[in-house]
Amino acid sequence: MMIPYIPHTQAQVEEMLRTIGARSIEELFGDIPAEVRFKGELRLPGGLSEKETWDHLAELAEKNCHSGQYTCFLGAGSYQHYQPKAVKHLLSRSEFYTAYTPYQPEISQGILQAIFEYQTMICELTGMDAANASVYDGATAVSDAALMAAEATRRRVILVSSLLHPEYRQTMRTYLRRRGLEIKEIPWEEGLTSQRALEKLLDKDVAGVAVQNPNFLGSIEPLHLLAGAVHEAGSLLIACVDPVSLGLIESPGKLGADIAVGEGQSLGLPMSYGGPHLGFMAVKENMVRRLPGRIVGKTRDKDGREGFVLTLQAREQHIRREKAGSNICSNQALCALAATIYLALMGPVGLSEVGRQCRMKSNYAMSRLEKIPGVTVPFSVPVFKEFVVRTQEEPQQVNKRLWKAGILGGLDLMRFYPELSGHILLCVTEMRTYQEIDKLIRVWEGTGDGKIDF
Repeated sequence: MMIPYIPHTQAQVEEMLRTIGARSIEELFGDIPAEVRFKGELRLPGGLSEKETWDHLAELAEKNCHSGQYTCFLGAGSYQHYQPKAVKHLLSRSEFYTAYTPYQPEISQGILQAIFEYQTMICELTGMDAANASVYDGATAVSDAALMAAEATRRRVILVSSLLHPEYRQTMRTYLRRRGLEIKEIPWEEGLTSQRALEKLLDKDVAGVAVQNPNFLGSIEPLHLLAGAVHEAGSLLIACVDPVSLGLIESPGKLGADIAVGEGQSLGLPMSYGGPHLGFMAVKENMVRRLPGRIVGKTRDKDGREGFVLTLQAREQHIRREKAGSNICSNQALCALAATIYLALMGPVGLSEVGRQCRMKSNYAMSRLEKIPGVTVPFSVPVFKEFVVRTQEEPQQVNKRLWKAGILGGLDLMRFYPELSGHILLCVTEMRTYQEIDKLIRVWEGTGDGKIDF
């Protein structure tokens, strides 16, 4: 059945024009220079039925390739971890899936309890005292953390490790530029943030230091050593962490971080071509009033019944919109719920096992790759699930060969680090089997077509 899409009638359009004092639609576009305006009629195809539209969209979607078709060794910020089937099933329940943000706590107890559980789990993971109810993504979380550090210390310089995700750094520059804050990057050496360079840059103007752990090259930073220097200078340490790694390595809170942030996509969310993602933030108790976004607390009413309430919401956008600094919406609440279900299903033992498999399999892959002639491992530091190899062959040629064999290869680091020309960043999560890693090796070295012998 053909159903035309008519958002407004002509009478409604004319009424709106009269209300705003415009004589025509053309007058509304008067500010657009005539030389750049499209003239004539758009040559659009005719309308489609629902079935025809569905078939057309399916045809377009089939032109894309996805990680379900290829064996993925690509990470760099978006990771293929296992998503238990129960996550999507529970997430799709109507009371969660259709709920708007919980502005009415008296009728949103289920949503508020879910957020409370999420905050509690993030605190347990990060070793912090308080967490908010999620933000847009990891990049905005670390940017908000930098703003918090500046407000808390009343200083104007943020030091950022050059091994923080390059796109996170780009987001930070966008965020902080309008606030009058200055960003200085800390150089790296031997796959780690340079501690010597950090100590030279630290002075009385530095509000905070943002370090990613494991960093963008996959190396595990000595966070506790960096924390000592940062605190000695009166600055705050912002740790941008992979939550899955916290099942295996010490929490940022115990290593000296003042603010822990990160990207939560690994916690039960698919890669989805870069989104939606989930930013998490947690702080020590003395920073809780500076934490952007919502905090849900648990209390009891006058009859002693347990209940959940929005806490410290005076700074939220619906009350002090002009001063709100958070970036959160209904979608982020749903993503936070996915992370909550994932963490509840995995438990401490399950998350630790995921981390153990990531580390063991990535180290196995790295040890096999460095035996291929022309391939070396440039850094001798511990890694978690990502690592760098140097190859005499052009990375693009390697990735093309892998692609033909059904393998999504690594990231050519030349894109973000010109000094790392000829280097590839690879990722091995618990999703990869040892057979798949062996297949990667065979195709890489050109001794096989990638077929697995059973």
